[in-house]
Amino acid sequence: MHQLRSPSDSVNMKSLAFVVLLCLGCCLMTSSFVLEPPHMWSKLILTHHWPSTFCSMEHCHSKFDYWTLHGLWPDKGQECNSSLHFNETLIQDLLPEMQKWWPDLKIPESSRFWKYEWQKHGTCAAKAESLNSQHKYFGKALELYHKLDLDGVMKKCNIVPSETYYTFDLIEGNILNFYNVKPKIQCIHPKEGKVQILGQIEICFNSDFQLDDCEHSETDTVNLNVKGAGFSVCDHATPVYYPNLKGKLSV
Repeated sequence: MHQLRSPSDSVNMKSLAFVVLLCLGCCLMTSSFVLEPPHMWSKLILTHHWPSTFCSMEHCHSKFDYWTLHGLWPDKGQECNSSLHFNETLIQDLLPEMQKWWPDLKIPESSRFWKYEWQKHGTCAAKAESLNSQHKYFGKALELYHKLDLDGVMKKCNIVPSETYYTFDLIEGNILNFYNVKPKIQCIHPKEGKVQILGQIEICFNSDFQLDDCEHSETDTVNLNVKGAGFSVCDHATPVYYPNLKGKLSV
């Protein structure tokens, strides 16, 4: 014989079912959050700068005559975690390489540039497990820098510092053909406008550290905290000056 249920029993069952569904929904949302944090980056930008051009803006006297690292930048976020403080002792084994390939062009013996890059960009890159420590972040940047060997590629393509101007298409075309991805090339644009000065080259990677096209925008600029100056995307129609160094220090 079946027992009849009261209306209150039915209400209680519905309430219980709702609570169960609500809990399941929360669990799913939590799992989703763990697997893919909000604002997770999808691309890394390995940025090289040409010391001669940088120092022409910053009034420094660099003797580096090769493309040095500017940074490894996720495409999303800046200063993502203030609790991840820079600690130079954690990267002691990397310092000889960093001083050579990733120097502070204004104060070569200083670590302030690396501290800045870690706080601004490294703490965002650290959202990925593969880059979630200073050693992983700086080590990966150096690994990708050597893998690309941009300075060597430019020389192989016979694009070297010269008093003779290059076309933008020649520089971009050679880089694109070698790596099979589109770079972002940035210049200084003097007020006269007759020539632009080659200053910075970005080459991009996906989250698996495979080469990828860089997103390109004519309005994209890099603020170097210099009044009236800064790198911006090179103009296709303007001749490009690739400046030499005086008193250079060879690799």
